[in-house]
Formats: sequence, C-alpha cells, structure tokens
Amino acid sequence: MVAINSLTMLVLYGVLGGWLLGVNKMPVPWQALLLSIGIYVALPLVAGYFSRKWIIAHKGIDWFQDRFLHLLTPVSIIALLGTLVLLFSFKGETILDNPLTILRIAIPLFIQTVLIFSLTYFLAKLLKFSYEDAAPTAMIGASNHFEVAIATATMLFGLSSGAALATVVGVLIEVPVMLMLVKICLRTRPWFSRPAIALGAA
Repeated sequence: MVAINSLTMLVLYGVLGGWLLGVNKMPVPWQALLLSIGIYVALPLVAGYFSRKWIIAHKGIDWFQDRFLHLLTPVSIIALLGTLVLLFSFKGETILDNPLTILRIAIPLFIQTVLIFSLTYFLAKLLKFSYEDAAPTAMIGASNHFEVAIATATMLFGLSSGAALATVVGVLIEVPVMLMLVKICLRTRPWFSRPAIALGAA
C-alpha cells in the first residue's frame, strides 16, 4: 500500500500542486515541485525497492521479515523523533509566539485528517475489507505527506515563510493525531473479525 501510495504521489503530487498554485494565480515552479518529488518520494521508493530485493536475495524472505524489519522499527521511530526535534528547533520560537495562528492552522488539519480517516475506514468496513487492509488504507488515506510539503514550501517560499510554518505545524499536529487514529483502529479491530461460529463452519 505504501508503494502504491508513493507511485500515485509521483504522478499526482506535481499535477495537483501546479493546479492549486494556478488557482491562486501564482507562478508554477515545476522544477522545484519535481525536485521535491524526486528527492522525497522517488528516491526513497527506489532505494527501498532495491535494498529489499538485495537483502532478500542474500538473506532470504524469512530473515527479512523476522529479523530485519524488527531491527528497522526503532530506527524509524528515532528518525521520526529526531525530525520533530529539528523542526521544532527551527520553528519553536515562532510557534510559541503565535498560538492563535497555530490554532487556526491546527483545527482544520485535525478535522481534515479525522474526516478522511473516518470516511475511508467506514467505507472499508462497508466493502468488507479485512482489518489488515482497512486499517492501513485509512491511515495512508488520512496522512498528509508533510515531508514533501515542507520541502516544497521551503524551496518555494523560504524557511521563514508562513507556508513553511504551516507545514511544520502540520507535522506536529499529524503525529499525535495519527497515533490517536492508530489507537482507534486497535480498539475497533473486532468490527472486522469473523464470528466464531463462521470460523468453525469454515
């Protein structure tokens, strides 16, 4: 699902970004958009594909799934926390000095994330997805890809711009909101479980 999402972003991110800038009568910097997509979407996707292929070829699929992925989990968590610390160090003073502005950015982002998650999750339930498919589908649908947004906003408008501030606030809001949605997924997992009688009959 992550790979499909990244492939979709490769095609649609630049198109949608260009369209939104055009709607606001702003010049469309295609070079900056394509560079952001290349560095933050295409490069990790290609690196992940080839590194996975190489590791499986040398160590086997069982070692990859049982050992490597477990070793990678704390690395990804540390990287996320490090990113948040760096972002806050760059924008911390601005965030603390403008609480009302931050609130105006945070509220619609919160509503958007929860709304998209809810629509996707309940649609997955109606379509009889398994929990293993429904939960990540809803989470990926609700994510905002702020890493690409930060890069694009910084390249277009500068690190001290309002656009860059909005993307940083987006990350700081998205992380706790997504953790909340993960908790909701875990609590509602029985929605997608088959009744015990049906399992016995099967």
